[in-house]
Amino acid sequence: MRSDQMKKGITRIPHRSLFKALGLTDEEIRRPMIGIVNSQNDIIPGHLHLDDIAEAVKAGVRMAGGTPFQFPAIGVCDGIAMGHEGMKYSLISREHIADSVEIMAMAHPFDALVFIPNCDKIVPGMIMAALRLNIPSIFVSGGPMMPGYFNGKKMTVTDAFEAVGAAGANKISKNDVSEIENYSCPGCGSCAGMFTANSMNCMTEIIGLGLPGNGTVPAVNAARIRLAKEAGMKIMELLEKGICPRDIVTNDSLHNALTADMALGCSTNTVLHLPAIAHAAGLKINLEDINKISKSTPHLVKLSPAGPDCLSDLWQAGGLPALMKELDEYGLVHTDCITVTGRTVAENIKDVFVRDSEVIRTRENAYSPDGGLAILWGNLAPEGAVVKKGAVLPEMMVHRGPARVFNSEEECIDAIMGGRIVAGDVIVVRYEGPKGGPGMREMLAPTSAIAGMGLDNSVALITDGRFSGASRGASIGHISPEAAAGGIIGIIEEGDMISIDIPNNKLELLVDEKIISERKARFVPAEKPVPDGYLKRYRKMVTSASTGAVFAD
Repeated sequence: MRSDQMKKGITRIPHRSLFKALGLTDEEIRRPMIGIVNSQNDIIPGHLHLDDIAEAVKAGVRMAGGTPFQFPAIGVCDGIAMGHEGMKYSLISREHIADSVEIMAMAHPFDALVFIPNCDKIVPGMIMAALRLNIPSIFVSGGPMMPGYFNGKKMTVTDAFEAVGAAGANKISKNDVSEIENYSCPGCGSCAGMFTANSMNCMTEIIGLGLPGNGTVPAVNAARIRLAKEAGMKIMELLEKGICPRDIVTNDSLHNALTADMALGCSTNTVLHLPAIAHAAGLKINLEDINKISKSTPHLVKLSPAGPDCLSDLWQAGGLPALMKELDEYGLVHTDCITVTGRTVAENIKDVFVRDSEVIRTRENAYSPDGGLAILWGNLAPEGAVVKKGAVLPEMMVHRGPARVFNSEEECIDAIMGGRIVAGDVIVVRYEGPKGGPGMREMLAPTSAIAGMGLDNSVALITDGRFSGASRGASIGHISPEAAAGGIIGIIEEGDMISIDIPNNKLELLVDEKIISERKARFVPAEKPVPDGYLKRYRKMVTSASTGAVFAD
């Protein structure tokens, strides 16, 4: 066993004495030692209850003959960090989480690991660590939040963000604001729609690192506790069989993840995290591959913010196994991939079925014949940009308008709330990329304000930053190269015409090539001052959004 390095033989007398200081018996020391990576904290609603999940995992480990050891991982709540300097620390926490887990698992050589994430960057950060370490590992998330209700309609955190713009435009009353604030987020769990946290928990299940139900069983349902106990027991089986993360995360399982991503209309952040996960596995995802998969995959599920349904509805409709069964009917997924069940995808989905064909549609009545995400190319984005096209109104799929240029999110918000943005405009927010931010902030505040003001059918926003999964509308992010790296987005001037053609995957600055060349020749990218510390180190090490914003090798 790997843990023998720290417990077996005469030279490990002091080590065993330290284990006994923890209250462990000789029998517990002899057993396989299982690390439990718990990202619980008291500020993220999605993580508030993770100690309950951890206790259930520990019970499962003990039932199956192992000895569990819990250790922490940090986490940032994107919703609370949104719209201020704190958002610069969200994406960058992914690399920190991966590093810290690697440190703990190498310093204390556990035999296997159980990971308990729930939100946003924590999920991919932990997956990246699991792939680096490549010891038997399993994931069990905290599960999605239930939706809130207002005037008989389901609500999610999107409603709370969009209430800002609606209130600013006097479209809703003070009482409505209070009701939305009080009831849009009713309790623990990752926010109820297909935002980044739930997108990545779903990707974890599809890839095969989480048990069936990992992505969709609600946080408050007892089935989530049972799932955690099963994960604790299952890790012992994975250890016995020697099944490791790199046996599970392969080109075929990543293809499955991207296919499900397109069918679900997941957050655009998956286009950052899945390439980073592939990189950690020694594999590669190209943006061109994403478009190819999108073109052949029907959009079968439309959850908030794109539609009225939530993760709890997807769970009741049969969950991700039912979606995979549907995709398998069309020959779109690889079903021979091994998963943490110890069985293949084909074996996992053999007896499942779709329980609600309005939530999980067929190809014949799909929301669109192609996927919910698209990569755009053009002189503005020679290395690509991404849009959640499943959440774009039909009238904005093709748009041309004058650029309204801002060098920060704050400048943009001031203009929107000040009524200086009008129908037809294309908002440009630059110097918010991985290096330029630094940290690649999410632009949920401006996109929500646009939607709340009723401008989402006439105004687009493009940025070298990124978007929350809760964003909707013609919101195009990850423009690469970013302004700070000399990208064309940095030379756009106020009033320049910009063309967006999502069906044809085009994003163009409609300025004469000679003028573009002249501007480029005299362009010196700005560099925002940052304090000494992690932001400064991050800026030096991070690569382009087109490669997943991983650190340079």
